[in-house]
Amino acid sequence: MSKHVMECLGLSRVTIEDGKVVDVTEPKVKYCPLFDQVRGIKELNKDTVRENIEYRMKTFGMCCENRQTEMDNFLSFGISEILCLALKNKKIEAAVIAADGCGTAVIRNPCIVQGMGGRISGIRETEPIPKVIEAIGPENVIDPDTAKIDMVEGVCLAYDKGMHKVAVTTASVEDAWVMRDMFGSDLVIMGVHTSGMTEKQAEDAFELFDVITACASKSIRDMYHRSPEKYLAAGSKVPVYGITDQGKELIMDKLKELGREPYDGSTPEKPPYPLI
Repeated sequence: MSKHVMECLGLSRVTIEDGKVVDVTEPKVKYCPLFDQVRGIKELNKDTVRENIEYRMKTFGMCCENRQTEMDNFLSFGISEILCLALKNKKIEAAVIAADGCGTAVIRNPCIVQGMGGRISGIRETEPIPKVIEAIGPENVIDPDTAKIDMVEGVCLAYDKGMHKVAVTTASVEDAWVMRDMFGSDLVIMGVHTSGMTEKQAEDAFELFDVITACASKSIRDMYHRSPEKYLAAGSKVPVYGITDQGKELIMDKLKELGREPYDGSTPEKPPYPLI
């Protein structure tokens, strides 16, 4: 039996077994402007979450045996899109991400970074999908037999392969402390899936992360608004913040590619609701 667990669409916890959605919890966030813009979803509830997950399973095989592994950019500005451009520009040598069907993996192909990371949410538990493991290469997956998720181990694998400039996505401030202590400032740490972070976690995040996405996090937005002049913001709905110089550089590269400017606060923000 194949089992995958995700936190997605307003922190709804979704369980997929053998290609079927078997459990959906009520989301804590009721509205997301990005899902409204892209999919016309006006309210996040158990039914709309299920429909969206089943749509993803049908269209690109998320959590299924026919999983598509390479894609073009989905959002104009998201973490996977920033990573893709950084790989293309050789600003990083690899991205360490977690995805369905592989768990934590070291990926150097921008199209696979986008394919595996661009249209999923917070993956909490997954099992190997042979097509995915083959596309990424079992040698690039920390545990191809179990599809374990461990971002620290993933970064260790990247450095063991002789890479010197690595980016990693993580939702864990605790893991970020460990990785920063182990690998120093050269490692690019990107904070994802930040909804529900505590005030203390958000303060630590702004000390540790190079780039962080606001998701539906009240505490992350509050940290940014304490000193917006220190940071670089992109977007007004679900903004991405550049914290360090190297984080700001990666965001600016993407803004320039799109012909856009950083968010300057002159237009109202349109955040998810409620922020948590």
